[in-house]
Amino acid sequence: MDREEEHRLLRLAAAGDREAAGLFIEAHQRSVYAYLVRISGRPDLAEDIVQEAFVRVLSNLDRFDYRYRFSTWLFTIARRLYVNAMQKLRPAYDTDVVSARGGRGPAPYASVHAEEDHHVARDAVQDALMRLSPEQREVLVLFHQLDWSISLIADHLDMPEGTVKSHLHRGRRRLRDLVAHRDALASKLAGVWQ
Repeated sequence: MDREEEHRLLRLAAAGDREAAGLFIEAHQRSVYAYLVRISGRPDLAEDIVQEAFVRVLSNLDRFDYRYRFSTWLFTIARRLYVNAMQKLRPAYDTDVVSARGGRGPAPYASVHAEEDHHVARDAVQDALMRLSPEQREVLVLFHQLDWSISLIADHLDMPEGTVKSHLHRGRRRLRDLVAHRDALASKLAGVWQ
């Protein structure tokens, strides 16, 4: 959706048009949910925060400044709700994290083995993401999963671009090391169990 269409829908939604509000929620819901699942590791928490974020956005559309990107405003609200939730709850890490890309089932001809490999790889990446610092995790998710630019991430997180680049570089390196360590450990265990 281009910016003009988005602004038109936002104005209609602010005026009470339910169809426009539904279209704009549909356009952004998956990306906000994916972002929150990746930074929290908890699909249940992500669902709750997404719902609360859209409630807040819809009830405050009159406060949106059209000079800025709507997605930045939405993600900022979602991030603040996440930070507030994490202050209330102690983090609980779930090893059976649901994929952030819902609805991606195997093709009818895919083998069970390939599907299992996909789940193992996804779980390895999610486990490694949860071992990163919150800043590194969020920068990696915003950059790689949501395709945000360095400058947009810097604005969103209110940090210098150099710091974002540093978190991105160090986070990638740490993620790679964690996944490699997990693979090496899995290979050793496989040798023991055979």
